[in-house]
Amino acid sequence: MSIRIGISGYGNLGKGIECAIKQNPDMELAAVFTRRDPSTVQILTEGVPVCRTDEAADWKDKIDVMILCGGSATDLPVQTPEYARMFNVIDSFDTHAKIPEHYANVDAAAKEAGTIGIISVGWDPGMFSLNRLYANAILPDGKDYTFWGKGVSQGHSDAVRRIEGVKDAKQYTIPVEAALEAVRNGENPDLTTRQKHTRECFVVLEEGADAAKVEEEIKTMPNYFSDYDTTVHFISEEELKRDHSGIPHGGFVLRSGKTGWNGENSHLIEYSLKLDSNPEFTSSVLIAYARAAYRLSQEGQCGCRTVFDIAPAYLSAKSGEELRKTML
Repeated sequence: MSIRIGISGYGNLGKGIECAIKQNPDMELAAVFTRRDPSTVQILTEGVPVCRTDEAADWKDKIDVMILCGGSATDLPVQTPEYARMFNVIDSFDTHAKIPEHYANVDAAAKEAGTIGIISVGWDPGMFSLNRLYANAILPDGKDYTFWGKGVSQGHSDAVRRIEGVKDAKQYTIPVEAALEAVRNGENPDLTTRQKHTRECFVVLEEGADAAKVEEEIKTMPNYFSDYDTTVHFISEEELKRDHSGIPHGGFVLRSGKTGWNGENSHLIEYSLKLDSNPEFTSSVLIAYARAAYRLSQEGQCGCRTVFDIAPAYLSAKSGEELRKTML
């Protein structure tokens, strides 16, 4: 029997989920839920209904796992506990500082309903988190380093677009190559925020906007740009569409550590990602954890989980015997 997946929210992430389902024969798309008028939403899978968000409760027994594609700022803190009262759920909540609070809220709702909720699934938090944990466990005497990019930061791009006079914009996060090489060389540097990453903005101005004022507002924006060396390029709308239409991303997680009686031997663990499409890769991670949520639910488990709590075998469509034979 196929695992019946529901998608709540049909933006870039929701579309990626739909594509990922196509690549997983043990899954099927049951329904898509949207806050928009369903008649205006055209999905790729034939014969699958698009429903209003407020109709989700009617699907309680027709969906095995609901994947929530809302934003972390205001959507998921409300939606994930709410949906966990009806379905097994997965989300990609990525506000790192608020994960403990979000976990507690989802855990309470899921335990009350007897469902499984897996939160903060993606590549960071998610795959990068796992690699940080594995590396820390293996090399307790060491230092962690995480570099993001080169890639489009959707949150930072949105922050630039909200500035008065900006018509459209894309922002790239770029690792500082010298800092990355120092870590790879085992130098264990102490790096400030500014020393690890730079930011590059490509901005389309509204007609008559003051470029100097916009640039100053970008570079001094607290929490987003003020702690970084930031370069701002003003380009045409045509150039933005031609050269910056994709959503690539990626990055590196490294741990440099010592072993031996006196720490005489050095080691470096490095995990890296290079992604053509940030949302499509994130979707593929979400789908693997949807399989895990379904299996945990079938075992009668309930409550909230993170990627730290899920055994790797639960993610794979292969049986334990197949995994031992082909991958171990």
